[in-house]
Amino acid sequence: MATRSYSNDAIPPPPLDGEVQYPEKITSIVGQISSLTIAEVADLNKLLKQTLGIQEAPVMAMGTVAPAAAQELDDDEEVTAAPKEKTQFTVKLTKFDETSKVKLIKQIKALNTGMNLVQAKKFVESAPQTVKADVSKTEAEDIKKQIEEAGGSCEIE
Repeated sequence: MATRSYSNDAIPPPPLDGEVQYPEKITSIVGQISSLTIAEVADLNKLLKQTLGIQEAPVMAMGTVAPAAAQELDDDEEVTAAPKEKTQFTVKLTKFDETSKVKLIKQIKALNTGMNLVQAKKFVESAPQTVKADVSKTEAEDIKKQIEEAGGSCEIE
């Protein structure tokens, strides 16, 4: 593809035969970005968000469970290890009803704010998939209820 250089005040001519002509500045940036490694792309993403003032989207809709308060023990007391209760759960979509697939896709999209409909469709079709990880028990049960109402089957781990 031939590139043309334009002065700042000249209007570029219309593209011929549907071919889009991009300014050399843009093609240069695309060339540089395409040669970056994954780690460098992540750094670029972070720096662009900082520079442009883009805020991170929240990962979880509800707050996390606060850690239990530490207990103070005297040196004389015997410490007995009680089994720890699980506080973080994972909700996994295991299967779905074909007749309510569209409803389930919309529900998955609603649960995952950064997901579009195409991504949600691929997500549902490739079940079993993890819907949400590291959520509280009440949030996990709520998500499970929403998925089951939409025609999906899921489990909480």
